[in-house]
Amino acid sequence: MTDTVIASHSREVAIGFDRPFVIIGERINPTGRKILAEEMKAGNYSRVAADAIAQAEAGAHMLDVNAGIPLADEPAMLAEAVKRVQSVTDAPLAIDSSIVAALEAGLAVYRGKALVNSVTGEEDRLETVLPLVARHGAAVVAISNDETGISEDPDVRFEVARKILQRAQDHGIPPSDVVVDPLVMPIGAINSAGRQVMRLVRRLRSELKVNTTCGASNVSFGLPNRNGINSAFLTMAIGAGMTSAITNPLHEEVMQAVLGADVMMGRDPDCGRWIARYREPGAPAGARGARRGRRRRG
Repeated sequence: MTDTVIASHSREVAIGFDRPFVIIGERINPTGRKILAEEMKAGNYSRVAADAIAQAEAGAHMLDVNAGIPLADEPAMLAEAVKRVQSVTDAPLAIDSSIVAALEAGLAVYRGKALVNSVTGEEDRLETVLPLVARHGAAVVAISNDETGISEDPDVRFEVARKILQRAQDHGIPPSDVVVDPLVMPIGAINSAGRQVMRLVRRLRSELKVNTTCGASNVSFGLPNRNGINSAFLTMAIGAGMTSAITNPLHEEVMQAVLGADVMMGRDPDCGRWIARYREPGAPAGARGARRGRRRRG
């Protein structure tokens, strides 16, 4: 069994094939959030802290922390955001940036074993990010694109993932510390995007034996009722073998899809987590389901 263990100073989360699906909260990201971006630039991290608490309370197992604001001091801001989040929750973190100096700053202040988001198959990224990951004993998200861009052929993306995995091992990073992002494309633009991802996730699991993650909301970009599409995607992705995703735990439809899929995959013993979350107040365990499951006669 492949387990990727991510830890804060006091709690561990294991991403694994036979474990419950891991939800990585996406909200601490100023991209597309003008008010949050302005507050962070001004040194106000109260919304960052509030978002961290709300996501953890909603059921996120981990939190993604991003401080990507144009023309801002991203290394300093990401380090401060990491410290503020760790002061209000013990959820392990994914430290998210395309700037290596920002990743380094975030890792320098992080207490625990972080998930670095991310490295691609481009040579300069491999030779700058992977040594950083190894030095800090972190895990890393491997995004399956390289200098040629993002291929619509899942077999090409698979080979990029294989390359990153091999290069990670060259730096002393074990396969269990590499979580592959197969790249979810907008289904409204590429109608085969869903099938591509499911095929690739199955291969990543069976052949490379690595855990997987994705930015789940990418699949619904440009479509109405995005939560409906995201929920359908996550249910199918879990069935195909995906083990985690960066998504919004504040959307109840998404949480229901993930928790329901865990039930169907046999990863919620006795349906305990489902019952704890959705049982009617005061109802004995199983009573609600028994009432609704009883066949009507007449």
